[in-house]
Parts: sequence; structure tokens; C-alpha cells
Amino acid sequence: MIFQKSHFLHQLPLGAKRVLLIHALSHQRLSVDGEVNAVIDFFAAPRQWPDDYPALAKLVARDQTTLAGFITTLVERGFLVEGSADDEVAQTVAKLGVTYGRDPGELLDRYRRELKEGAQAYWSAGAARGIEDLGGAGGGAKKRVDLLLFGDCDIQMEADFLRREAARRGIDLRVAATSADDVRFAAEHRHDAVLIGALGARHLLTLDPAAAQGPPHAPYILQARQLLEQLRRHTGAPILIDNLPEPTVQPLGLAERGLNGHRTRFRTTNVVLADLAASLPDVHVVDIAAAMAASGTARMIDDAQVGFTHLGSPGWMLQRPDSEKAATHGLFPDLRPLAEALGGDPYGREAAMARTHVDALVTVLGIDRKKCVIVDLDGVLWPGVLAETGQPFAWDPTISGAFSYIGLYFGLHEALLCLKQRGIVLACVSKNDEATVRDLWRYSDHYPRQRLLTPEDFVTWRVNWGDKSENIRSIAAEIGFAMETFVFIDDHPIERDRVRQRLPEVEVWGEDLFGLRAKLLTDPRLQSPTITEEAAQRTALVKAQLHRQQFRAEAVDERDYVASLRVDCRIERLQADTKLDRVEELFRRTTQFNATGRIFALAELQAMVRDPAAWLFTLHVSDRFGEHGLVGAAAVIDGEIVGLVLSCRVLGLGIEHRFLQHIVNALKMSDIAATGRVIETSRNAPVRNIYRDNGFTQDAAGLWRAGDSLSSAA
Repeated sequence: MIFQKSHFLHQLPLGAKRVLLIHALSHQRLSVDGEVNAVIDFFAAPRQWPDDYPALAKLVARDQTTLAGFITTLVERGFLVEGSADDEVAQTVAKLGVTYGRDPGELLDRYRRELKEGAQAYWSAGAARGIEDLGGAGGGAKKRVDLLLFGDCDIQMEADFLRREAARRGIDLRVAATSADDVRFAAEHRHDAVLIGALGARHLLTLDPAAAQGPPHAPYILQARQLLEQLRRHTGAPILIDNLPEPTVQPLGLAERGLNGHRTRFRTTNVVLADLAASLPDVHVVDIAAAMAASGTARMIDDAQVGFTHLGSPGWMLQRPDSEKAATHGLFPDLRPLAEALGGDPYGREAAMARTHVDALVTVLGIDRKKCVIVDLDGVLWPGVLAETGQPFAWDPTISGAFSYIGLYFGLHEALLCLKQRGIVLACVSKNDEATVRDLWRYSDHYPRQRLLTPEDFVTWRVNWGDKSENIRSIAAEIGFAMETFVFIDDHPIERDRVRQRLPEVEVWGEDLFGLRAKLLTDPRLQSPTITEEAAQRTALVKAQLHRQQFRAEAVDERDYVASLRVDCRIERLQADTKLDRVEELFRRTTQFNATGRIFALAELQAMVRDPAAWLFTLHVSDRFGEHGLVGAAAVIDGEIVGLVLSCRVLGLGIEHRFLQHIVNALKMSDIAATGRVIETSRNAPVRNIYRDNGFTQDAAGLWRAGDSLSSAA
């Protein structure tokens, strides 16, 4: 392919190591380093890619895969284009000319808003971007996520820090920020999630509550509700909304008493905001008050310096232009004490908040979600070697309280039990004698049993003298999870290193037992925005599935095996939103039996339940071994099955045919002819023949249409 620099791109040097790229048409502005600028200069003349890689490699020392990802990103942003300058102008005219007759200025503004990236110019802050920042790392293999920011300077100044924090985690985060009242931006700009910062009504919380009509928090909650409801009319994506930081100082000091005290008003607002978010679909509160407290609120909030209402960063005073000193006659105290108090980092707040916000984003989008934690036993769940100590612990209340040294281990058990409640399954791998472990893993009656793991809490284990990496492979094959969904915890450095070398997809922990409990409870990849009934019962569901597999292996005939399960299907058309969290999870997480790959946001599903032209079906399955749970879902709009998913744990039981037949018959009773599509992905081979096998016929456009009768083979 032939690429060259865009005819509309201008390069403005800002120093030896920084260049501002300005696209005259789209108004994209990007601060880049010298290497990126050198690549742009390389393409000033038309270049053949990848044929000209050797010449470019002499200019910047990067491998071809890295440069390929980087060039792809430059093309996406319109900084590099295919063809001549005339071709570029013609292509741009074609984009803007399809709505001929409308105001061309308005069309151009909309075009710019669609391509917008970053914060408002006055609020932008960040370092120049390099090749790795612009898609070079991993040859463009990073997961792209588009995020919209709504709010004032506190959230907008964070834009570049969000991008860098996400890049550190292998995410190509594209951020576009606007003001909180620019709601239509959500309908005009691509996005996967929305993040809302503190709203303007927060200033009203600092007013005298005696003069307020109604609760002090009412104006803020009203503004939040209106914004959230307006956004929901434009987007079905997950919405994150910050709660408010808690003030560090109070106007009346200790005399601020009761529910209307200065700091308490902020706390009450946060509680009511959490309740509001819980009542709205796919809206989640980011607890920045807790995040700031963990990092040191005094370093994050400027109410000890400039006023009770701003609640911005103290570091911003270190970054003001000298021209603003005109307001103080050009005189101002030495800033060094403030800089020392902030550790010399004027952007400590932005970095800390970026970590918190990316954590929340990873959770709500399910990025790199972990499904199973595998733990070593000796040295992790208890001190020493069980075969030598004879019991997990030698504790009783006469030795110490439950929160002394023994509390470290009790705390780890408790954290792992919390993961089990979240739907993370537990397994163990230990070099040990299994019979010995089963015999000695016991607790006396005085132990806090509700906080402690037992063998029954694990879906499977490998307690033997074999290689741990091979045992992990065996567990992955047994429960059917992808290797990258596992976390392995071991206190022995050699065992950790061996697993990292042989199973690089597996996350390996265990270096710091003192930080392990916090890591288990706070890592966003071990969290879910909601806990569905199926998630809470996942350990029991996986155990039942393993029993089925064992029975299947012992069965002589597959047909007899399926018949012996006594499979029961319950299919219903949802009329309320009681199960939509699980339905949303099914569409988002199912990759094999997924006919179209389409993901439905919770808000979309809620709208579908209320829409008379839409049908939302669910499939609940059980057998003689127990419940499979809610394992199937189908979304039908105007007779077309636009989404059809089935959990992989029930594939092979033939229930997909029962499910589809029920849908077709239900539509037929309403004089609606069922249609459907299969959009092939790299993983959905199991679903590709579902319509053919059930008597559908395919038309020239690829749409499958139900016949008068279903296939008897189904």
C-alpha cells in the first residue's frame, strides 16, 4: 500500500523533543516526540508499505510489527493517507457531501466532533506521545477502548493520564472530553463507556444548609439524575460517575455537628448518589473519595489552600502561567514548600484518579477478566508444611486474638471466599500427599469457620508431586477455561518463575503475602459490576459440570448418556428486567455459540423488554446432576433473531434446537415469520449451522428464513 502525509497535517515544533501535530480539517491536535515526527517526515513523499520498511528502520530502530501497528494508528487518525493530495480532498468531500444542502459549517463541526480526541485545550495536560503510545506496542494488538468524559477541569485534566495508565495495562484508550451539558456528544462520538466527573452543583453543598429548601444534597442529586437520564436517551454503554471527594477542612471546625455538617453533607450526597446509580441500568459509582483517602486526601484537594468550594488539585497551583500573577500585583509566596508537600509531583491527583478510573473501566467492560484462582497450600493458606505441622494452625483464643499474626492467614481465606461469592472459582495445586492433606485439613470448633476455606470450596485440585505448570494445564482442560483467565498464587519463587516461563498467559502472584489480600479484593479483573444468581452459584455449577463429564467418560453411548441426564428446559419470554444482568453477561461473554457476536448493553435490554416489537427469550436448564442455570438468550426485533447465545457448558445436549424451535413457534403464533443471521467470527463455529439444521433457508442477502415446518432432524 502507498501512504503519505496528509495534505491537511501541520507540524509545529515546540522544542527539541516535542512537536505539535495539527490536522487543519479535523482539528485533531497531538503532541508527539521526535521519533514520531521523523516518521511523519518520512512519509512526506509517497512510500510503499511494507516494502519501504528497511529505509524506515534506519530512521527509527523498531521492528516491522511495531511499526505496522503504529502506521495503522496514524492512518486511523488521518495523519497518513492513501493516494495523492487530490485523492484525499476528493475522499473528504465525499464524506461531507452525502448530506448536500445542509449547512456545510455544521457538517464540518459534526465531523470534527466525531474524530475528537483528548480534553478541552485549556485543560489538557500530558507528555508527548511516542511510537509505543500510538499503537506500536504489540504491533497494534492492544485492545482499543473509546471513552467519553463529561465534566469540568478535574476530569478533563486527567485525559492523558487515563490514556497512559490504560497503555500500561495493554489497552489503547481513546479519550474524548466535553462539558457536562454537551449530552448530544454521546450520540455523535464512538464510545464503549462514559465517565462523568464531579458536577457543578457540588458548589451548592458548601452553602449554609439553613437557607436551603430541602436536603442539602438535593440539587446535586437532581443534576446527576437529569444528566444520567439524558445520556441514557443517547447511549446504552456503561456509565461511570464519580462520587465527591470529602473535604479536608471545615469552615466551623469541630463545631460542624450533625447531619448538616460541612463534611457530612458531602458524605450524605455520596450515599444518595450510590442509591441513585443502583436504580438506573448499567450506571456505576466510582468511589474516588475512598481512592483519595487511600492516597492521602490532603495531597489531592485544595480546600486547605484556596476555598471550600473548588475541591481541585493543590498541584494545579504549581502549573499556573505567570500571567495570572497580575491578579496579585505580580507578588506570590515561594512555591517550594507546596511542591515539597506534594512530593514534587504536581499531577499526583491525576495519576491516582486515572488508576481508579481505569480500574472501574476494566471491571465494567470485562477486560482481561479472570475466572479461576489457583492457590498453593503450604506457605499460602497456612504457615509451613502441613505434613510437618500436623494441622493448618495451632491457634486458640488463649494464644492471641483472631487479628494477630494468625489474622494474615484468616484474612487470605476470607478474601478467597469473597471471590467465590463473586463467581470466581477456586482450585489448588500443591506438591503434597493428597491423603495427608485431606486427613489434616481440619479446624477445631473454636475457629471462625465462616472465614475459612475447606476442601469443598474448590472446584478441583491437583495435590501430587507433579510439575505445577502441567497440573495447571490439566485443570484448564478439565474445567474448560482459557489459560489467560487463570491466576496462580504460590509463595515459592522457583515455582512462580517456572509457571511464568512455561505458561506466560497465566497471571502469577505470591511475592508479597502482606499485600495479597488487598490485591485479591481490589484487582478489577477479579470483579464484576453486578453479581448474578448464576455467578454466585458458579462453584456449584462447575462442580456439577465436572460430575457430568466424569459420567460422560464412563458412558458407553453418547445418545444414552444424554438421555440419562433427564435434561429439563424452561424457556420464557421476559416481561420484566429481573434477569437482565445475567442476559447481558451471556451476550458479552459467550463467544462460541454466538450467532452474531452482538453485545447488548443493559439499557438496550431494558428497552427491549418494554418494546412490543421486540422479544427477549431466556433458556434455563437443569438435569439430574443439578442446575445449569440461565444458559441461553435470544433477542428478536421485528421478527429477526439479532442475537442468539448459548453457554458452552450445555453444548452437545441438543437443547439449542429446542430453544430455536420454541422461538420460531412463539413468533408464528403472533403471525411473525422468524429470520436470523450468522455472522462468522474466529470462535463461533458451533453455531454456524443452527438455522440450516432447523429447516431455515438462506436468501441471496445471507438472511435465514424459517420454513413452514421445522426440520425433523432437529
